[in-house]
Amino acid sequence: MPTIVLETFIAAPAQVCFDLVRDVRVHTRTTARTHEKAVSGTTDRPIGLGQTVTFEGTHLGVRQRLKVEVVEFERPLLFVDEMIEGAFKSFRHVHEFIDDRGSTLMRDTLEWKSPFGLIGKVFDKLLLERHMAELVTTRNAELKRLAERLRPAAP
Repeated sequence: MPTIVLETFIAAPAQVCFDLVRDVRVHTRTTARTHEKAVSGTTDRPIGLGQTVTFEGTHLGVRQRLKVEVVEFERPLLFVDEMIEGAFKSFRHVHEFIDDRGSTLMRDTLEWKSPFGLIGKVFDKLLLERHMAELVTTRNAELKRLAERLRPAAP
């Protein structure tokens, strides 16, 4: 099962980062290059435990839908979403927010199983792992920019 772990240091409190990451409107803004949009479920606010959202976007030239549910939620430290419908056999995204003296180390762990057995594994290695890492890295750079603009002023 492919696993990607990406870390982003953000000069903003964990609560600010946490709330931005789970806001579906922010998600669609920060994934503009794949033309992501929320088409059902929680589409216009932050998502919470037990809630679902279906995203539609273009990945590797193919228009796809991915429906996820938030299955773990510990504000402002962690939330986990898992695919309940989509192109993968399984997909899990762990979002962690580690406080570092008022700043945040944001860690994304993505794990998935692709369909089609050996062909899926080859596809993962040749294309999908890099695509997923680039997608999350690009999104996190935008989240960092937004969070650092929103951080509260120092006393």
